[in-house]
Amino acid sequence: MGIDIQNTVKNLHPLEVRIILAYTKDDELTVEKVEKDLGFKSGNGNQALSWLAGKGIVHEIRRETGIFYELTDLGRAWKEKGSPEERILELVRLKPGLQLPEIAQTLGLDNKDVGSAFGSLSKLGLFAMDSDKRVIIALPPDQLKNGRPVTGPAADHYALIRGLLDKSFETDGGLLPEAALSAAEKAVIGGIAKKRGAADAPFRQTDRETVVFGFTPDWEPVVTGLKAAGIVGDEIGTLTAEMLESGGWKGRTFRSYNVQVPPTRLIVGRTNPYAKFLEDVKDKLSSLGFEEFDGPLVETEFWNSDALFMPQFHSARDIHDVYHIADPDKAKAIEEPWLSNVSAAHEDGGTTGSRGWNYAFDKEFTRRLILRSQGTVLSAKTLPKAKIPGKYFGILRCFRYDKVDATHLSDFYQTEGIVLGEDVNLKTLLGMLDMFAREVAGAKEVKYVPGYFPFTEPSVEVHIKHPVLGWFELGGSGIFRPEVTASLGVNVPVAAWGIGIDRMALMALGLNDLRELFSYDIENVRLRRTVASEG
Repeated sequence: MGIDIQNTVKNLHPLEVRIILAYTKDDELTVEKVEKDLGFKSGNGNQALSWLAGKGIVHEIRRETGIFYELTDLGRAWKEKGSPEERILELVRLKPGLQLPEIAQTLGLDNKDVGSAFGSLSKLGLFAMDSDKRVIIALPPDQLKNGRPVTGPAADHYALIRGLLDKSFETDGGLLPEAALSAAEKAVIGGIAKKRGAADAPFRQTDRETVVFGFTPDWEPVVTGLKAAGIVGDEIGTLTAEMLESGGWKGRTFRSYNVQVPPTRLIVGRTNPYAKFLEDVKDKLSSLGFEEFDGPLVETEFWNSDALFMPQFHSARDIHDVYHIADPDKAKAIEEPWLSNVSAAHEDGGTTGSRGWNYAFDKEFTRRLILRSQGTVLSAKTLPKAKIPGKYFGILRCFRYDKVDATHLSDFYQTEGIVLGEDVNLKTLLGMLDMFAREVAGAKEVKYVPGYFPFTEPSVEVHIKHPVLGWFELGGSGIFRPEVTASLGVNVPVAAWGIGIDRMALMALGLNDLRELFSYDIENVRLRRTVASEG
C-alpha cells in the first residue's frame, strides 16, 4: 500500500527534501555520501535517511563491511611533534653518537619505541650502529636534505607515514577507509595500527558497516508533489529576531506546522524507587528518635558472630554461608576487654550467669575477615557505646551465599535496630515489628512465629502475606541474651531486630520478585516510582 503523498510532502523536513531532490531514482545513498554531497553536518545524513526510511521513501539495499583506520591520541601527537623515526633522525643529526637509552631519555620516549623505530629504519638503510653501540646515520650527506632522506626506501617510508597523518586530519572524524589507500599506504599503516588496545599505536583499526539505501517507487510521486508545492528544502522553520530586524524573512517560504504531531516526551529526573523507599524508612525511624549507625562491609568473625554468642562450631560458620576475604585473611587484633569477655562467655559463661557453650574459644579464628552476613553485627558493635535508654538503627548491605529467587538474594539489605532501657520487653519489640510490617511494608496480614537465634531469648519471626507470593518471613527479632549484652558492657534489656528491607519493598512497591528492585529496565523503574509515589 502506497503512502499518503499529500500528507507526506507537507511534513517532510528540509533535510529530507534536499536528499529527495538532489538524486535520481537509481542513485545509491549512504550517510557519508549524503553528508559530503549536500554539505550536511555530521549526523544529519543518518538522521535524514532514517526519517525517509520510516516514511517509506527510501529502503535498505544492502550492507557493506569495510576496514577503517582511526587516528588515536598518539597519532595526533605524531602529527604535532613528529613520528619517533622523524624525531630520532633529527636528534641524531644534531647530536651524533648517542646510544639508544640516551635517545629515549632525551626524547622522552619508551625504550621499546626507540628500539622499534631504530630497527625499522636500520632495515631501510638509514641508521647503523658503531662498535660502541652508538647510533649513526648510514646515508651519505648528499642523500639528505634538511636532515631528511631525499630518495630511497627511507624517504618513501617517511613520506607515507606523514601522508597518512595528514590525510587523517583532512578526513571528517579522522577515519581513513582502507579502500581509499594505495597498496604502499596499506603496507605501512598495517604495521603501525592496532585493532584493540591501540593506546600505544597511532591508528586504531576498526570494522564498520555501511548501509546502502535506494529510493522506493514512492520517490517519484513525492518529487512531483514537492515541485507542485514549490518546496525546495530551504524553507524557514523558525522566525528569529534577527530575521525580523533585517527583513531577511521577506520573499522566503515558511515551513508549515503540523499541530497533530505529538510533543516530545519529557522525562523528568527521578530518584530510583528503591533508593527513595530506603530514604523514607530512614526518615520515619529518625522522626521516632532513632539514631543511625553504619560500618564497613568487611567484618571479623568476632563481631559478625562471636559477639552475638553464636558458637564457632555453628553451621552458619560454614564457608558456603559467608564470603571470606582472601588477602588479608585476618584482622590484626580484636578490641579488649570485649575479646576476653566474649571468649569467657563462650567457654563457661564468664560473668554473665550462663554456662556458656563449653568449648575452647579460638582467638585466631575470631580474627578471620568476612563480608558481613547479617546487619546485627552493627547492633553488637553499637552496644559498648550506646546510651541508656537509647534507640538505634541501620540500613545495611549484607552478603550471604544463597540461591537467588523471588525472595532471596546473595547481596541484600537489612534494617537493624536495638532499643535499650529498663522498661524494654517483648511487648516493646512486637510494637516495633507491627510498625514495620504495616506502616513501612504496607502489609494487611501479619503474624508472629516463635523462632530460634543463638543471641536472643525469646526470639520472634515476623511474617507477612504477599498477594502473589503468599506468606514469607520478613525478619527475625528478640531480646538479646545476657551473654551478648553483659559481655559488651550493657546490663539492661535490649530489644533487637533484623528485617529484610528488600522484602518490605516487595510489598510497598507492588513487586513480585526481589530481582525487580535492581532491574535494568528503565521504563519499569519509572513505573515503580510512579506506583510508589501514588501509594
